[in-house]
Amino acid sequence: MTRTTSAVARALERIGRLDPALHAFVEVWPDEALAREREAVARRLPLGGLPFAVKGPSGIRSFAARRLIAAGGSPVGATSVPGPGTHWQTWGLGAHGRTVNPWRADRTPGGSSAGSAVAVATGMAELATGSDGAGSVRIPAAWCGVFGLKTTNGLLPSPDRSGLASAGVLARSAGAAEPYLRHVLGGGGPDASPALPLPLPLPAVYSEDLGFAEVDPEVAAVVRAAVDRLVAAGTVRLLGRDAALLDPVRAWTAIRGGSPDDPEAVRVRRTNDDRLDALLAGGALLLTPATPNRPHGHEGPGDLYSTALTWAFNLSGHPAASLPAGFTGDGCPVGLQLAAARGADVRLLAAARAVEDALPAAPVPPAAGRAAAGR
Repeated sequence: MTRTTSAVARALERIGRLDPALHAFVEVWPDEALAREREAVARRLPLGGLPFAVKGPSGIRSFAARRLIAAGGSPVGATSVPGPGTHWQTWGLGAHGRTVNPWRADRTPGGSSAGSAVAVATGMAELATGSDGAGSVRIPAAWCGVFGLKTTNGLLPSPDRSGLASAGVLARSAGAAEPYLRHVLGGGGPDASPALPLPLPLPAVYSEDLGFAEVDPEVAAVVRAAVDRLVAAGTVRLLGRDAALLDPVRAWTAIRGGSPDDPEAVRVRRTNDDRLDALLAGGALLLTPATPNRPHGHEGPGDLYSTALTWAFNLSGHPAASLPAGFTGDGCPVGLQLAAARGADVRLLAAARAVEDALPAAPVPPAAGRAAAGR
């Protein structure tokens, strides 16, 4: 008779097989994870021991982790984040070394939720917690070919005194992220269910550059092709609105540095808030590339701001997500960013599910495929 392997046991097996090469985890908790799974099954908790990862060593104490555990989730370990003193937060440092992109080992997975993205991309966890102060969930989601959501700022406790950072989740797909919204945002009540489909086509505004960013032409072409496919499928209806925002770099830097009343920061924030409110009126989505560039090497991005298209929504507080849009010719994943009105997190997830349904299914990274073949 064949014995069924539990979900946590399968996740731990994949961590043992893959993490020595990918370096996604800083800590792994096999005994505790298996014990929590047994308890969740015995008590018939709704998540039934679902294996998830937490961002960084302190992630187990986060509000999201506590809510997931209470619902029967089983944390398998803490994922990698950048090392101390890192200027560019677009990499991670795991227990075995520098975190590796599961699609190309010579590239970074993005950050700072680096290990969380790698863990879900390769099946070492079914979902993972993250936090996003400038794109720290959406960038690694884009570069690892998974779904990543930054929640509306202020909806959950912020890990950052400036208020720019918001809690988030990474998962293989928008559907796989539903347990997070159901049990972390809504406490499991009926109003927290993101499963209800939205009427199609979804009204949307597309912008390649938000009016200021310099975007890699191939990245822009991949995202534009995905948007065209959504229009052709009847999933999206593009509106004739011009998404021209002010570059938020100086405003974000001032606020993060403790100067929220800086005149330039106030001007940029007010102007962009007004423009985003107009763009997103009537339930419209805003579609952009998640990053202006493809994953860079482990030496860093140079003068590029990988955050150029993400941090405007940390300033404004809007929920935003990245989902897989395709690949550049050199095998790097590209993310499509969706932003929605403040507080519309559940609607944004439902929209992301509709978008995913109209795009080709995201493939499994080479590293995860090799692990599956080796079982």
